[in-house]
Amino acid sequence: MQCGWGQGSQSMPVNLNNVEMVNFFTRFTTSEQFEKVFKEGMSLVEETANYLDGPGRNDARGLDRHGAIAYATESMRLTTRLMQLASWLLLQRAIGAGELTFEDARKEKHRISLADIGKGHDLTGQEALPEALKALVTRSLALYDRIVKLDFMVQAQNAVEKPANSPVHEQFDRLASALRVARG
Repeated sequence: MQCGWGQGSQSMPVNLNNVEMVNFFTRFTTSEQFEKVFKEGMSLVEETANYLDGPGRNDARGLDRHGAIAYATESMRLTTRLMQLASWLLLQRAIGAGELTFEDARKEKHRISLADIGKGHDLTGQEALPEALKALVTRSLALYDRIVKLDFMVQAQNAVEKPANSPVHEQFDRLASALRVARG
């Protein structure tokens, strides 16, 4: 594949056949930015658990029937969303640390479903939900949006990087798996 770039009509051809692509996601999972998202996600899980096991129980006691049902439904949505997001973050961190290969991660990925954990439909009685729960839901949805975008980028890059099956690539993959290293 030839690629030209430059100014005007003069361009310098560059042969891209022997250029190794940089795996930006692997670099991202070891970056300060990923660590920030990771810490935010894990902190939100802990904060939510503390709220639901403590002040949230008291807040729920004062709700009417519709509010109590909305509280139970929204808290289940919230904990499910956060557990899926935490699983995704932990999986990506394991890949970045070389603890899992992309192949091993792909086998585990089917257990994580980001598609089904968005906002959900409106609930009768949701206006009565405690502000603390609403704030946790809002923060979890913002984190969800960022992680869905990151997941899309990962999937797009993996689709581009996946080499054609060949005996040589299969041998490299087996060797990398046996040595527990990620093959770039």
